[in-house]
Amino acid sequence: MTVLSLFDGISCGRVALERAGIPVEKYYASEVDKYAIKISASNYSDIVQLGDIIRWQKWNIPKPDLIIGGSPCQGFSFAGKGLNFEDPRSKLFFVYADILKHYHPKYFLLENVKMKAEHNDVISGILGELYPECVNQREIFRQGRLEPVLINSALVSAQNRERLYWCNWKVEQPKDKHIMLKDIIINAETDKYKSYCLDANYWQGVSYNYYIKKARRQLVKNSDIWRKLTPTECERLQTLPDNYTAGVSNTQRYRCIGNGWTVDVIAHVLHSIREVKKC
Repeated sequence: MTVLSLFDGISCGRVALERAGIPVEKYYASEVDKYAIKISASNYSDIVQLGDIIRWQKWNIPKPDLIIGGSPCQGFSFAGKGLNFEDPRSKLFFVYADILKHYHPKYFLLENVKMKAEHNDVISGILGELYPECVNQREIFRQGRLEPVLINSALVSAQNRERLYWCNWKVEQPKDKHIMLKDIIINAETDKYKSYCLDANYWQGVSYNYYIKKARRQLVKNSDIWRKLTPTECERLQTLPDNYTAGVSNTQRYRCIGNGWTVDVIAHVLHSIREVKKC
């Protein structure tokens, strides 16, 4: 496939394509974070970086077979300020939609956080309008809207991370791999079966009292000391290869990993393409 990855981050989508057994002829990426780009380049030297998504009309690329992306979610997250489409970052969804309309690839995938129903409906309605040829697939569409599938990364990883996935093919829930936090941490103990959801601010660390009161930013116990997870342990939460993000500072590793995808969830979603029947 020729793939266009928007808001590419550290190219978790490229790792997922490999795991799904989908050959990539060309992988174009739109990303602006220099640390994320450095990590991507250290793992895949053939990625073609396109720069800022806002300037997409100047891109000179062939029509992609697949467009993937997870537009910034801070304005949608229940954990955020609830600004929704008023947040400049969340408005980038509409840029994603413009690009999707322009290229109209055979396949597309959009990821985002759980959000209020009215904002979910805006996204689902726009995507349904862009792919009306599939409105009779009632397992995907409801009243002309392309409905997302909610998948918790806990099924394939050691963290609880619920995300919405919109795509124009049917996706079943992945099978539970029964991976626990204790299975991925190094020389430590934990009081949780699954880690709390990893976020991009994990590098800031957290006190034990905050961890208990806020139920966020996972800690584990090393001897008599509670510590945050190491970058390698965070890579394992996202089912990335060990040391995938090596080569930048730990602060940037934590931030980039927290902004990334759970690779094995994306691989599961993409693997379903193999069983797609034409609308």
